[in-house]
Amino acid sequence: MLAANTKTLPSVIFLMGPTASGKTDLAVALTEKLPCDIISVDSALVYRGMDIGSAKPDAATLQRAPHRLISFLDPSKPYSAAQFRCDALREIEYILHSGRIPLLAGGTMLYFKVLLEGIADLPAADPALRAQLTTEAAQYGWPALHQKLAEVDPVSAAQLHPNHSQRILRALEVHALTGIALSTLQQQQQPASLPFRPIQLALMPDDREALHRRIEQRFDRMLREGFMDEVRRLYARGDLHPDLPAIRAVGYRQAWDYLAGNLSEAEMRAAGIAATRQLAKRQLTWLRNWPQLHTIPMQEPFDLEKVTLATLKILSANGI
Repeated sequence: MLAANTKTLPSVIFLMGPTASGKTDLAVALTEKLPCDIISVDSALVYRGMDIGSAKPDAATLQRAPHRLISFLDPSKPYSAAQFRCDALREIEYILHSGRIPLLAGGTMLYFKVLLEGIADLPAADPALRAQLTTEAAQYGWPALHQKLAEVDPVSAAQLHPNHSQRILRALEVHALTGIALSTLQQQQQPASLPFRPIQLALMPDDREALHRRIEQRFDRMLREGFMDEVRRLYARGDLHPDLPAIRAVGYRQAWDYLAGNLSEAEMRAAGIAATRQLAKRQLTWLRNWPQLHTIPMQEPFDLEKVTLATLKILSANGI
């Protein structure tokens, strides 16, 4: 929620869009036209050692355009939307105080939403309860726990895929600890007042099939560049497991299943591409209902110069 007089607030750029839409290329191009510093908004890029499968910018790109909030956390550690909000607000303040423009770029839509709206005051995680629910999921499957959630919190359940284990677990945990549905607590929260004015942009593909081809081509490129060697190093550590948020990331989950012997190589590739397409579909669903959004059409073939000029025109019309 914005403060009453937004005209006096400094501007911050949000650059959203589905996976594989060209957000990183556009963000880097904008830093060469405007005094912008990039803050990553991506739940996988926060992890060290997860570079290829997360499409993390390479060293040359990071030298041209450094990204904040990437590669600072070990994959064994969970990272929440609430933590992101705290970290992002700190980085935004630092960039603004340096006289530059924060450019938040990424595809983790929940992070953008929590940054804009704040987050409900929820109980801390309960390890014993989580262990109990995880054991139940191992016995009956996450769809069964999703059905259990639907009985106590139908609003939250309707927003989640039956295999979205992390969020199903959290919603059941909150209800068990408070006796109140997570969705109810979220509706009761007071929107946070932001110390900046967001200019919200989204790269939106004109052709869904073209985006699907880009996703498939990028996944195959990751495999050629050594994605499986990257996952093998994580797998060999011995302290990581598929219930961790890092390992549940799209692509990594499927590669982990392959190394565990649950999928063939061909099945892993197909499942990884399908999961990435599903991620893009969810991101587009978020964006179709996003308020105050300036859309930038993404056409094939992707013309970075054309897209950059269209973006600069929108930013100029909004005071940047």
